[in-house]
Amino acid sequence: MKFTINRARFIQELQTVQRAISSKTTIPILTGVKIELNHEGLNLTGSNADISIETFLAADDEKAELQIAETGTIVLQARFFSEIIRRLPEATFTLEVQENHQVLITSGAAHFTVNGLDADNYPHLPVVEEQNQLKLPVHMLTKLISETVFSVSQHESRPILTGVHFTMANGQLLAVATDSHRLSQRIVPVENANNDFDIVIPGKSLVELSRSLSDEEAEVEISIMENQVLFKTPSMYFYSRLLEGNYPDTNRLIPTSFNTELTFSVPTLLAAIERASLLSHEGRNNIVRLAIADNSVILYGNSPEIGKVEEELVYEKVEGEPLEISFNPDYMKDALRAFGDMSIKIQFISAIRPFTLEPSEGDVSFIQLITPVRTN
Repeated sequence: MKFTINRARFIQELQTVQRAISSKTTIPILTGVKIELNHEGLNLTGSNADISIETFLAADDEKAELQIAETGTIVLQARFFSEIIRRLPEATFTLEVQENHQVLITSGAAHFTVNGLDADNYPHLPVVEEQNQLKLPVHMLTKLISETVFSVSQHESRPILTGVHFTMANGQLLAVATDSHRLSQRIVPVENANNDFDIVIPGKSLVELSRSLSDEEAEVEISIMENQVLFKTPSMYFYSRLLEGNYPDTNRLIPTSFNTELTFSVPTLLAAIERASLLSHEGRNNIVRLAIADNSVILYGNSPEIGKVEEELVYEKVEGEPLEISFNPDYMKDALRAFGDMSIKIQFISAIRPFTLEPSEGDVSFIQLITPVRTN
């Protein structure tokens, strides 16, 4: 194998597949990146136990300036290899595989010879059936991920909760995540779904997926197999394993009747919560308190070690019974950031029951639920 390529363009592809490469794998060859060159172009593959990413750089990609001298495959130690490529002196480099999997990398006056591995020993990626397919605009998928993934559990004690639950039914795609203290649920209408499905995708996979998708891509094709899901764009295949088990029925957690309702502009409320949490973060218990009366809404943050903060909030509307409620400000900040710049309504039942946040107008089906903190 021998080729010459633009260094910056190659690094872009290498960075994408490196998201799937872990230094802590039990299979040594998976610490490497697989490089495969044919007359159509260059494929790079990275993989760990959970995700695999394969990118494709077409031979006619102008920015790549790819010159193919001889096709072939090789596996190179990823971390070390990417450090070399980053530090090469010229805008292009040449990579040539020699005898015994030795690889010569040249750029300007720099010559590196590194040991490669036989690509035949690299695990094969799953074979995807074409039946369970769905197409989504890339911006819709990345938004769906950003609106839910922060609510997945970080604890492995209940593995199923470390993923986002996706279900497809009646032309609607529902995504829900919960760590049992908070919940995020988003529903989007989908026009061209072939089959209904019910899957749980690890949160970590989704975070890497949204980082790997570029704005230049218009659509992503999703194919579901027994224990794998594939996200496919013209230049990338992104595989993730699915989590096994039954996701809890979260529908029954979302209340339908409320006693108190507030309407806020998100940026205004978020700024106030950030101010209050400056002090609560310093304390042993990270809690802020909201006191709602007929004509005032006051936010309190308190840390016995440092001091306290009190702020009268600017709200758009308040209705219902007076209430005092305490909650974790970090959960509230995450929820508010997911809404962006809009107006939302927050609905409460009582000081000890979960409360919900959702857009105050429009037909966007997006709801966040937060469990309050009981205080004496």
